[in-house]
Amino acid sequence: MAAAGPEPDGDLAFIPLGGTGEIGMNLNVYRCDGRLLAIDCGIGFGGPENPEVEVMVPDPVWLAERRDRLVGLVITHAHEDHVGAVAYLWPQLRCPIFASPFVAAVLRRKLGEAGLAGEAKVTTIPLGGRVSLPPFDLEFLRVAHSVPEAQAVAIRTRHGLVLHTGDWKLDPEPLVGLPTDEDAFARLGEEGVLAMVCDSTNALVEGHSGSEAEVRRNLAAIIRRLKGRVAVTCFATNVARVESIARAGKAAGRQVALFGRSLRNAEAAARECGYLRDIEPFVSEEEAGFLPDDSLLIICTGSQGEPRSALAKIGADTHPSIALGEGDTVIFSSRMIPGNERGILRLQDDLARRGCQVMTADDHMVHVSGHPARDELKRLYALVKPRYAVPVHGEWRHLSEHAALARTLGATPILVEDGDVLRLSPANRPEVVEGVPTGRLAVDNGRLLPLQGGVLAARKRMLFNGVVIASLAVDAAGRVLGEPKVSAPGLFDTADLEPAQLAGEVARAVTDLPQAIRREDDALREATRAVLRKAVGRRLRKRPTVEVHLLRV
Repeated sequence: MAAAGPEPDGDLAFIPLGGTGEIGMNLNVYRCDGRLLAIDCGIGFGGPENPEVEVMVPDPVWLAERRDRLVGLVITHAHEDHVGAVAYLWPQLRCPIFASPFVAAVLRRKLGEAGLAGEAKVTTIPLGGRVSLPPFDLEFLRVAHSVPEAQAVAIRTRHGLVLHTGDWKLDPEPLVGLPTDEDAFARLGEEGVLAMVCDSTNALVEGHSGSEAEVRRNLAAIIRRLKGRVAVTCFATNVARVESIARAGKAAGRQVALFGRSLRNAEAAARECGYLRDIEPFVSEEEAGFLPDDSLLIICTGSQGEPRSALAKIGADTHPSIALGEGDTVIFSSRMIPGNERGILRLQDDLARRGCQVMTADDHMVHVSGHPARDELKRLYALVKPRYAVPVHGEWRHLSEHAALARTLGATPILVEDGDVLRLSPANRPEVVEGVPTGRLAVDNGRLLPLQGGVLAARKRMLFNGVVIASLAVDAAGRVLGEPKVSAPGLFDTADLEPAQLAGEVARAVTDLPQAIRREDDALREATRAVLRKAVGRRLRKRPTVEVHLLRV
């Protein structure tokens, strides 16, 4: 890959390439004296705006063109919106990766599945550790979150200290791992923080996010009184929640099974790092289906309505090992990630239609957020005392509300979005000085496709306008042999007369074409496409994708 043009060699800048102005796809870059440091590399979901896409990743083209200046990629924690894109994008970046033990265990499994285990180097950084990647000196700070071993990153440079919080909260009882290291943040505040780049997800939420310990107590009380089979879905890497569910199942006299590949991978990583020590081995999916209903609790993937998840298969009654129905209960111990609402509600409706009782965080205390509400943000600002506040990790309404709060807490807020180059130093006041190209790529069966590219654009057109396929045979002179065949799935029913009528129009139109067009394959195909587009447009007022299969005999 050719090296990019020269970069400023005497500044400190923050450059978000994903995750700022949106939820998910976090990819952040810091530039210092011409060198680059990347923090996090995550996925996002297509949602209703992109129904043709299930999973998306940020386009790393700008960073990949400068990978000779990239000193490393730091992963703050093991959630998919921060780590899920590494296996897809690392081949373009080819840089060292740095992560805590749990993140490293999760990531090595992902890289192994992608065939990159022998290529991508993952360096494990102990909690609270330090690493020097000149000109960056990095100190990791322990934070509580809904996943083990989340860490903030203090970035020291000759221009000043920047705190990148990652995802965090203040939980006095996180259950797995230790609480946020408030003393370490206070020490940074005394040292002097130029800017804090901070999580904005719950900037609209008053009060406190709540404690994982409260969820554990409530899940135990709820599961104890339930009859029939019980399924609980949560984020796979929320090890504290998995442990709470398992404990609740055991206390209720139930055996516990894990359903879903990501849960099994997270369990393996957790046990490798010393977590879940007091939890008995989980029952296999195959064995679970033979246990008495009142003796089974399953923990399953699918909290975000993912079509291929274990819970989606259960809702559709297509899972090979388990079925749920009348008298059973499904608990959604999670929140809806923006963009996933439609899929989650459809899944919940499928389960209710099968006779399941569906319980959610809207009506039961079965989930707390891993992100800070306003009281926690106030506490962190009091500890860190940053000169400037840079809200990230949220949609624009979250960022602007965070900025307004930061101003009341003594920090000068600066709003940026993906692609902005925020120069933090040298300057009297940080400012956005330029923009860099950003975008989204769709993950399509291992391929990365531009969201606005030809393949996905055609797929979206077919989704809304349908597809028409015509097959016809002609001789060397272009005379139609036999009857053309036309099919239009999604436009006409198999019993409709229109496809046969369209085939007749194609035959007549080809017969009337000039001889020169009938003798040339490409011209004949294009003329046939035009006939079909116009014919379908007259009938349905749609512009379908038209494919013509031409056989010249």
